[in-house]
Amino acid sequence: MEKQLEKYNSMRNFEESPEPAGVAKSAKGKRKEKAHALQFCIQKHDASRLHYDFRLELDGALKSWAVPKGPSLDPKNKRLAVHVEDHPLDYATFEGSIPEGHYGAGDVIVWDRGMWIPQGDPVEAYANGRLKFELQGEKLVGLWSLVRTHMPGKQEQWFLIKHQDGAARPENDYDVVAAEPDSVISERTIVAKTAKAPRAAKAKVIKQPTAPARKEQSAPLTGARKAELPDKIKPELATLVEKAPGGQWSYECKLDGFRMLARIENGKVRLFTRNGHDWTHKLPGQAKALVSLGLESAWLDGEIVVADEHGVPDFQALQNAFEAGRSGNILYYLFDLPYLNGVDLREVPVEERRAALSTVLRTSNDPLLRFSEAFSEDPEALLNSACQMQMEGLIGKRLGSPYVSRRSSDWIKLKCKHRQEFVIVGFTDPKGSRNAFGALLLGLHNRDSGELRYAGKVGTGFTAATLNSIHQRLKPLQTKKPAVVNPPCGAEFKAVHWLKPRLLAEVAFAEMTKDGSVRHAVFHGLRDDKPAKDITEERATAVKTVPAKKTAAAKPSAAKKKAEPAPSQIGLDQGKVRITHPDRVIDASSGTTKVQLAQYYASVAEWILPQLKDRPVALVRAPDGIAGELFFQKNAERLAIPGIATLDQQLTGQPMMLINNAEALIGAVQMSTVELHTWNATTDNLDKPDRFILDLDPDPALPWKRMVEATQLTLTVLDELGLKAFLKTSGGKGIHLVVPLTRKLGWEEVKDFSHAIVSHMAKMLPERFSAVSGPKNRVGRIFIDYLRNGLGATTICAYAARTREGLPVSVPIYREEISELKGGNQWDIHNVHERLVEVGDGPWADMKKTRQTITAEMRRRVGMKKA
Repeated sequence: MEKQLEKYNSMRNFEESPEPAGVAKSAKGKRKEKAHALQFCIQKHDASRLHYDFRLELDGALKSWAVPKGPSLDPKNKRLAVHVEDHPLDYATFEGSIPEGHYGAGDVIVWDRGMWIPQGDPVEAYANGRLKFELQGEKLVGLWSLVRTHMPGKQEQWFLIKHQDGAARPENDYDVVAAEPDSVISERTIVAKTAKAPRAAKAKVIKQPTAPARKEQSAPLTGARKAELPDKIKPELATLVEKAPGGQWSYECKLDGFRMLARIENGKVRLFTRNGHDWTHKLPGQAKALVSLGLESAWLDGEIVVADEHGVPDFQALQNAFEAGRSGNILYYLFDLPYLNGVDLREVPVEERRAALSTVLRTSNDPLLRFSEAFSEDPEALLNSACQMQMEGLIGKRLGSPYVSRRSSDWIKLKCKHRQEFVIVGFTDPKGSRNAFGALLLGLHNRDSGELRYAGKVGTGFTAATLNSIHQRLKPLQTKKPAVVNPPCGAEFKAVHWLKPRLLAEVAFAEMTKDGSVRHAVFHGLRDDKPAKDITEERATAVKTVPAKKTAAAKPSAAKKKAEPAPSQIGLDQGKVRITHPDRVIDASSGTTKVQLAQYYASVAEWILPQLKDRPVALVRAPDGIAGELFFQKNAERLAIPGIATLDQQLTGQPMMLINNAEALIGAVQMSTVELHTWNATTDNLDKPDRFILDLDPDPALPWKRMVEATQLTLTVLDELGLKAFLKTSGGKGIHLVVPLTRKLGWEEVKDFSHAIVSHMAKMLPERFSAVSGPKNRVGRIFIDYLRNGLGATTICAYAARTREGLPVSVPIYREEISELKGGNQWDIHNVHERLVEVGDGPWADMKKTRQTITAEMRRRVGMKKA
């Protein structure tokens, strides 16, 4: 394995590239790989030329081919596939931007992923240069071949060919690469460098209505057509990109609020969230303001925000406004007009729709309605300005594009990166093919004490020329002792060349962690115009209130928190819980600290405490972060958690814990808890469960759409039995189906029934489901875990975080939402709040009212023998 990846490793500097290192899975001390089906992935890679990297798992690595034009579903098209170096298995989920100056520099997304099934011996077929296989992916399915050619070249030339089967389609009818351009695991996309030509712009403007009763006609707009007012319109969603594309675009500020669509019909206004929930009753002032526009019929699209004392939108303030019933403080920024006065404008170019919207809004003097202004300046300069103003970033819209009710690459979002000067305090030696130096170590002076403190490192953004020229300036400044009061430790810093603090570097970075280190840093140049002693962390200054009709600046919560001292106490209604080591990083991938996790649990207490109430709970603790050793703890012995209750029960032979209040919840986090797992029974009757849970646990190689299909099939079985089920994401790779019960039966009876359902499904569809636990028994299938229904067994609690990269959260969902998800880890502790404010406990609102029990007829239908 290590030999297979030697070439891959030699071509990359992992200190500076975000790509995963090629580490042998069988190396000593590594966790043994679990059995799973063979996975494949196709990564869309915008390097020197846009291409697609086709990868098949074989012999512990990803065999890889670069396919310039991407795969085709047309068997007549033989796609050239250039064989390249093997990649590590971890590369199958890699997305990000490889820095300039590095091999393969450019953006990468996972365009497709899933399972591949060789037809015959894959090792022998690969050696012979003729691989035939079936793909079961999100986008690609059916039979395919990779065939080695005899064409000359430095690298082997193969062909990727689709077989003639039910999944084949002529390219003239359907080009899968053009039709499905985005990532299958995230919101990312890659926008082509050569943009589509915008439509011919006929800048027509809607006439201004003067009274509600007066019918106004609109001048013709490109692509406009008469149509009935739609009952529903789903919003167009933006895809995340790493950098601004070429072509003709306009940019708006990305506002930190809630997406909101307004429907107007004969003077009646209804306001809908992104997910179609009617919030008109929550926004009476905004609805009244829309009535004053005097429109006969319309659909308008925008964002609702609450501005702080400086005129900057603040998401927390918006949430507080709803909780306190102060909707009069909420501003409605409008940015699109899909329909107006009997005319469907969705095929009209975006710039014409916005011109019409601007004209419509000029009739309003209501301060609650604002127009989201657009800018045509250089996007990099705009993004820099946006970030300095504490905004989330920018939304870009391709000129000439229509309005579509889906995520589109015609609408993009650029996230903010911060940028400032740092003192250069050291440098590391180069690795691999790099020369001069590896990374610059950075420092900042503490604003209060004046101490120079370590602030992370930057290893990207250099060219070969700048590496050498900077190195010449660094060498005379070398010194034996570090200038920072907190020099970093660890093996990678043992050979650091420390410097006198003289030179300054201007660096862009995604964020700064609580311990004061930059993340995702990029070097932009040396600075000579300031003394090193003046360099401290830049903090945002107050932004003047934005006047009406102008775009307010949105402020991401992470940037807001960055300038504040890390709290050591979490305030609760009944007091405070002290958090020791608040800046300890729990998850290195997101930089999340212990206090941020505590703040998350405090913020969701109203949702998670009803799920915990009176249920014995087990904790997963991570004293050294989620990458360290984890401890699964079922009792409170030696844990000094304030407010926690214990039960000395004979049922399980050990004391059990109860977390029934916020003090105990945050106290558990203080003791390094990340996950909370609960029983299927409550303390008033621990002998009889009040629910059973079916945990759909897939082979990791399976595409997500197989999980969607499995969930829908399981719901159908439960529906036919007459049992109502409620869904939640697992926070990992799966879905949980929760079936509430009236408490009549004991543990063994309920567990046996759930086992019978699983066995019934595995018997009906053995190629899809397994009723036997263990990775080797679910290869290429989904194990429906019924074992969580036994006495003392537990399942991750709804709204609890998971010990996985990014700290995803287990979240209740509507059954209609399952087909819209991209994974069981869609929400994490940083992005779940908007959903909770919007839907609350809606997906599970009827759970407590559900009365159902397991009947003899149900047992008979799933094949259980009569008791």
